[in-house]
Amino acid sequence: MSLQTATAVPFRQRGSERLGEGEFVVVLSLDRGWFSPDQAKRLVDVAVGRGLLERDDGELVPTFDPDDVEIPREFVPDESVLREQSTFERLLDALVAAGVDKQTAVATVNDRQRRLGVTLEAAAVLSARSEGVDVDAVADAVRADLTETEAE
Repeated sequence: MSLQTATAVPFRQRGSERLGEGEFVVVLSLDRGWFSPDQAKRLVDVAVGRGLLERDDGELVPTFDPDDVEIPREFVPDESVLREQSTFERLLDALVAAGVDKQTAVATVNDRQRRLGVTLEAAAVLSARSEGVDVDAVADAVRADLTETEAE
């Protein structure tokens, strides 16, 4: 998995189990020259979204052991690792795949968000479930984000 490999490199290069986001970005953009700084920040967001990284007290912490990741000598990540769909996009795709018109789905989610005063993602989960669409895996991530935000 090239996202995991690209995520492991900064930790291995610095020999650290925790890195500040700036230091992580420097390794990927300046040291390695793989991405622009903005792209490297996007990689952080994608890796966090996929559960490969966690943010803890302003630092990035891998949820896997970077030393266990094989990094081929000539490894260069493909820009496709930056193309992660947002949680909302994944939920919207699930609704559309279930036969709901995209415009209708977006309007329904937006209306539900406004009426209930919840996040866009939570409204999308509720809309998907009301249509009988199984979104349990994404719903768990949305619930975790809400719980984490509440705790802060």
